[in-house]
Amino acid sequence: MPMINREHKDRLFSFLFGSRSNKEWTLSLYNAVNGTSYTKAEDIQFTTIENAVYMGMKNDVSFILFYVMNIYEQQSSYNPNMPVRQLMYAAKLYDKYIQVNNLNIYGTRVMQLPIPKLVTFYNGAEGEEDRILRLSDAFRPDEEGTEPDIEVKVRMLNINYGKNQELMEACRPLAEYAWLVEQIRKNREAGMEIGEAVDKAIDDMPSDYAIRIFLIGNRAEVKDMCITEYNEAETMKLFREEGRKEGEEQGEDRLGKLVSVLISKGRSEDVQRAATNKEARKRLYEEFNMN
Repeated sequence: MPMINREHKDRLFSFLFGSRSNKEWTLSLYNAVNGTSYTKAEDIQFTTIENAVYMGMKNDVSFILFYVMNIYEQQSSYNPNMPVRQLMYAAKLYDKYIQVNNLNIYGTRVMQLPIPKLVTFYNGAEGEEDRILRLSDAFRPDEEGTEPDIEVKVRMLNINYGKNQELMEACRPLAEYAWLVEQIRKNREAGMEIGEAVDKAIDDMPSDYAIRIFLIGNRAEVKDMCITEYNEAETMKLFREEGRKEGEEQGEDRLGKLVSVLISKGRSEDVQRAATNKEARKRLYEEFNMN
């Protein structure tokens, strides 16, 4: 089982759509998601958070365009907790925006802030479909019917190859990215190692694909990103399997808490031991008083 990389690494999605050299692709994605037709890619202001890390990965893509703050995340595994993560990203981005623009949160006038638009681009193999994820779904039920004062909505879009055709037709680079991911999966299913699977997918990419030259020119980085994403997806799969083996919701919660603690402490090796070794997991539970 490959180890989780300790370094902060881009996802391939972020490399394609969050690079200043590829602003045209970012604008194409924005237009496709929002049904707009803006043409000035230079108006995009990237605001991606470099140090907001989860499983060794930073915040994928965020940018401001015409007073809209866009926070985009790509997920290869379904994660119903994206509203929580997006809320944390948004809070950091607003804090930075307020400081950069010298806004006064204690003033008597209402501040003018960019409108948040939160999107998760899902291309996992679990078969999840488009939906709206809500922060309120995570709140504990209250018998008195207490209304929460905070809500966060995240639009989840399935970008697997063959899904969301209208979206794909509106954003050619996204359709090509979906094709690449599908080819890598097929190559893996044929028995190839992940690095070989990525190489073959790039080599087999049609010559008229817009992202082809970019991928070939950055082949080593692209392979490294794909290997890291594969490691993450495999580890998360083990987490879920081990959580089910624990049997009850309480066991799954305990495993999730242990993983969160280990990630926060940078103990990547122990994360994998917790997911794959029952005795090691037991010792870690004892270490952090989770028995």
